[in-house]
Amino acid sequence: MPTASASTRFARLFDSRRTMVLTLLAPVMIFFIVFNTIPTLWLLGLSFYNFSLTSGMPPEFVGFRNFVAIFNSKNAIWFDLSRTFTFVLFGVGIQTVLGAALGFLFWGSREMPGRRLALTLLFAPMVLTPVATGTFFRFIYDPTFGVLNAVARGLFDSPPIDFLGDPSLAFWAVLAVDCWMWTPFMTLMTLAALGSVPKAELEAAEIDRVPFHRRLSLVIWHHGKFILMLGILLRTIDSFKTLDLIIPMTKGGPGQQTRLVALELNKQAFESFNMGWSSAYSVLLLLISIAMTSVFIFVLNLRRRREG
Repeated sequence: MPTASASTRFARLFDSRRTMVLTLLAPVMIFFIVFNTIPTLWLLGLSFYNFSLTSGMPPEFVGFRNFVAIFNSKNAIWFDLSRTFTFVLFGVGIQTVLGAALGFLFWGSREMPGRRLALTLLFAPMVLTPVATGTFFRFIYDPTFGVLNAVARGLFDSPPIDFLGDPSLAFWAVLAVDCWMWTPFMTLMTLAALGSVPKAELEAAEIDRVPFHRRLSLVIWHHGKFILMLGILLRTIDSFKTLDLIIPMTKGGPGQQTRLVALELNKQAFESFNMGWSSAYSVLLLLISIAMTSVFIFVLNLRRRREG
């Protein structure tokens, strides 16, 4: 009897815990299904239809015709993808290098006067909305009354430079603003990665007079790499869908020099109201994002298995 009573109490406890877990997860699952799963399935289904909000015609099933039209387009996806991957590669690369350098600087100067104020000012760009940042820098880049041109004229007596109107400069001008805005994020991730390194191992390495580059690879990188790589992954995904910074600065111009995939998608969906084509375009971009994320996670897990 005592054994049966104990097992009964254990079963009731398990049932109550399971009920509690399901109760706590239910709002999250409902939110995920309503705002994520259902819209994604709707988007996937709509990609097989020819549907425009301005035509007044009902949706027409066309199969894979929208996808074929995208791949056969002369300037729709290939140019946009090349510019977008260039933007992501240079942007995330520069932000990672600068963020890591600033992270090591603040990590190694904990007794520096005004450190908290400097960190607060450094993280301020992340608080600003991209639309406001883009508008702000559009005036800074202005060739007539922009601050940047005024400084260049005062120091170098140079003629006005149209940073956002020159096809050779517009892309890099927008990229510089993106780096200014999101380098603090990589600094924050670097500080988090450095904070995960055990102090005992660092002190032991210092006592053994291990060179800094060896400490960096054997101790710091060993413990902090996953946090840092997570930051790189998040920035890669977010940079791939950059839109609200481009619209107030260049709207994709001059010509098509700053037209990224998110801008073309926004144009087709909310300016031309071509919902079938834009849905197919969104599905392709979703598959590309999933592929990049899967490769990234596979590389991380591969390194972890090798070290294990």
